[in-house]
Amino acid sequence: MITIKSESEIAAMREAGALLHKVLEALKAQVKPGVTTLELDRTAEKMIRDAGAVPSFKGFEGFPASICASPDDTVVHGFPNGTPLREGQILSVDCGVILNGWQSDSAFTVPIGEVPKEVRDLIRVTEECFWIGIESAREGNRLGDIGSAIQRHAESHGYGVVRDLCGHGIGREMHEDPSVPNYGQPGRGVRLKAGMTLAIEPMIALGTWRVVTGDDGWAVLTQDHKPCSHYEHTIAITGGAPEILSLPGGKQA
Repeated sequence: MITIKSESEIAAMREAGALLHKVLEALKAQVKPGVTTLELDRTAEKMIRDAGAVPSFKGFEGFPASICASPDDTVVHGFPNGTPLREGQILSVDCGVILNGWQSDSAFTVPIGEVPKEVRDLIRVTEECFWIGIESAREGNRLGDIGSAIQRHAESHGYGVVRDLCGHGIGREMHEDPSVPNYGQPGRGVRLKAGMTLAIEPMIALGTWRVVTGDDGWAVLTQDHKPCSHYEHTIAITGGAPEILSLPGGKQA
């Protein structure tokens, strides 16, 4: 069931998003060769708990950490570990918080030191996919309008759009209806209404869109083991431009 949030509920999600943005900015500043993703995870959990919030990923269906740390060909759901990051890798960090009962979910991908131009371009285009996609996240449009915009932009650069994973509704629960694919046909799917809150998260691969599950049963990797980039924000559908709840001040697109 899709839930429509009130103005006061969206305001609470805005507060959760502001905290999450602060956490992710701290993690971006910490990422460099030699740092471990376990260190990043500890930073995130401390900041979240010190703010009186809860890391929404930790313990979710048994997930052991506060962040998903997914390097190189890992699309999502990578476990943080004690292996130092190396020059030339890329790292996707996904994190969620619960503040006063309301969720926010956001992710970024960054290079570790110098990486090839084709990988820098992949990271850039993935972020562009998000911004292009949410231009269609307006009341009266349909979910397929968002997904098709993301798909067109990614595929125009020759990239694969991961289909086995998608964005989602969000609110009191991390994963609510509806599912938000990063591909589709315009004019299809659920009609968007003011008060809907969604996590939109393009996952774009340098090669094939097909994925496999890792040995730990959690990590999802590209089938051809080429790099994948991930970018995500929590947004609210309004009567006008969508509001990005996981950026300070609820920035509008």
